[in-house]
Amino acid sequence: MSLKGKRIGFGLTGSHHTHSQVFPQIEKLVMEQAEVIPIVSYTVQNTDSKFGKASEHIEKLESITGRKVIRTIQDAEPLGPKYPLDIMIIAPLTGNSLSKLANALTDNPVLMASKSTMRNQNPVLLGVTTNDALGLNGSNLIKLMNSKNIYFIPFGQDAPYHKPNSMTANLDYLQKSVEYALNGKQLQPIIIPYLPKNMLK
Repeated sequence: MSLKGKRIGFGLTGSHHTHSQVFPQIEKLVMEQAEVIPIVSYTVQNTDSKFGKASEHIEKLESITGRKVIRTIQDAEPLGPKYPLDIMIIAPLTGNSLSKLANALTDNPVLMASKSTMRNQNPVLLGVTTNDALGLNGSNLIKLMNSKNIYFIPFGQDAPYHKPNSMTANLDYLQKSVEYALNGKQLQPIIIPYLPKNMLK
């Protein structure tokens, strides 16, 4: 399936160590001639970490996509009625944002862009990265897995012996997941061995 001309919202939330893995995937979408609209949470905008400065991540996003990053709820809201997206991606999706999305809370630009996309009955694709997917957030994860127009990048336990409740999307499947979601289908299997070497003690 060609992604040429598709309007793809790409939202990043605060799993900072994942951002370096996300940027090459955005580059691939741009190479497919998709129109990628970058959107970031307030955490991404304002938090410097050992994985890089917030300003550096913003600059990288704008350099890759050739577009200004959407930073406010007010600027994200028109992605519903006025400038609709063909698909909205959130990757990485933290456990915090996952729980908010599952319970219809909209307190940052990424969640507003997702809500705006869902109001148009268009797909929202999630790349989960959370330490409590198999813990307290498990109920929210399952709730989203059973929600209309919500799709997932295949994910699995990234450190089953050290962090047994943690699950992370394998971003190598991002583009294929986009193609499936645009056709109203979930790429299978959803739950995969994330890093086979970690399955061995």
